[in-house]
Amino acid sequence: MPTKMTNVRSLARFGMLLSLIGLIGCPARDTSLSRILNRDEIAVITNNSAHGYYIYQEQPMGFEYDLAKAFADYLEVDLKVVTPGWDNMFTALKADQGDFIASSLTQTLSRESRVDFSNGYMIVQQQVVVRKGNRSINEIKDLNGQTVHIRSHTSYHERLRALKKQGVDLKIALHDNIPTEELLRRVQGREIKLTVADSNIIQLNRRYYPDILPAFPISEKQDLGWAVKTGDKALLKKINEFFMHIKETGTYAKIYNRYYAGTEIFDYVDIKKFHRRLNTRLPKYEATIISVSKKYDFDWRMIAAMIYQESHFDPRAESYTGALGLMQLTRITAEEMGVKDRLDPIANIKGGIKYLNRLFQRFETVPAGDRIKFALASYNVGYGHVRDAQVISKDKKLDPNSWKTMEKVLPLLRYPRYYQQTTYGYARGTEPVRYVKRIYKYYDILRMKTGVGTTRFTAISAPATASAEM
Repeated sequence: MPTKMTNVRSLARFGMLLSLIGLIGCPARDTSLSRILNRDEIAVITNNSAHGYYIYQEQPMGFEYDLAKAFADYLEVDLKVVTPGWDNMFTALKADQGDFIASSLTQTLSRESRVDFSNGYMIVQQQVVVRKGNRSINEIKDLNGQTVHIRSHTSYHERLRALKKQGVDLKIALHDNIPTEELLRRVQGREIKLTVADSNIIQLNRRYYPDILPAFPISEKQDLGWAVKTGDKALLKKINEFFMHIKETGTYAKIYNRYYAGTEIFDYVDIKKFHRRLNTRLPKYEATIISVSKKYDFDWRMIAAMIYQESHFDPRAESYTGALGLMQLTRITAEEMGVKDRLDPIANIKGGIKYLNRLFQRFETVPAGDRIKFALASYNVGYGHVRDAQVISKDKKLDPNSWKTMEKVLPLLRYPRYYQQTTYGYARGTEPVRYVKRIYKYYDILRMKTGVGTTRFTAISAPATASAEM
């Protein structure tokens, strides 16, 4: 027997089909949109990259993937992901292997001759990328005599060829099946001198490769859009309606913030120091962090990020309040966790993770995705203050179990009109919000450096092939 949800979904799909008929009683045109609704599935063609689509902890992720999933939900159909490789996406679309391309495509004249583009959903700009300290490449004329490494079949290639026609004496080294992110890594590692990337890709990757530097733009600002087959008007119209809808409802902002929040603020000194200390300090404690984290079912990289935020992996660190060690244990917390010597790094790690787990268990009503954030905030500002913020949230008719709510409400604990009505009183409520953000920044870098990069950027480990265009 069909469920209520199935019936609702079927009715919604039937309503969309009716909208394609035009006039009641006239047969509906056999469009790609009608076929999508009939088969209850839409196939997105995308690319395996940080911005597009990748698998992390057996879960699909990526900015484009999340947008495509939201579009499938908007149509009330299932989503299928097709990854034919960057060079084969247009061919796959033409061969009906997928219904649309969502892969950070800039809208260029050559591409518009092959597909129809949606309205833009993000503005980017092509930038020449150098390694920090390179003072010889500052403007377009400085590209004379230089070799620029780029991925083949990209808008960068089109733009560099245009510059050559305008008289810039540069060489173009084309790399097949090498993601732009990998070319950024090669600039960081001094393997190549120059590449080109869209501003959003640079923004996402500077935390992983802190020595890359956008030198100057080589294009005007351009729109990213989704692509459909030429003449596929019904699907294109629905995509444009979807983009308008998610921007009005805040869904787009939510997805954007998931991947880009905080990336516009780049602290070179802090990120560079973090990368260095991952090599010089973390190895001394890594085995213990992994072992104890596993005991409590925590991702060890989250714990490592937290320890760095607390002490920069310095086992003798001491705060102005008297907290000591790698996880900055107070005397009271250490006693509760059975830690006799707070300056013993192994004992400090065990006690700190044990305490974090105690906090984590106390937020049993918080959804899984946010629960660790509540625990981290409590570790920083105190469990009672986070509970106070939840009470204020309820008074404001906000969701007390949402971290987005906590980001708004915790800072209110600085103001008398709020903290005077609470159990635990005044707190520097902006600090736990910043604390969690910093930990997630470090955690993201650690995920990249410890295997996520080679998992989601499958072409990194593939042999590089380059052909120089003279």
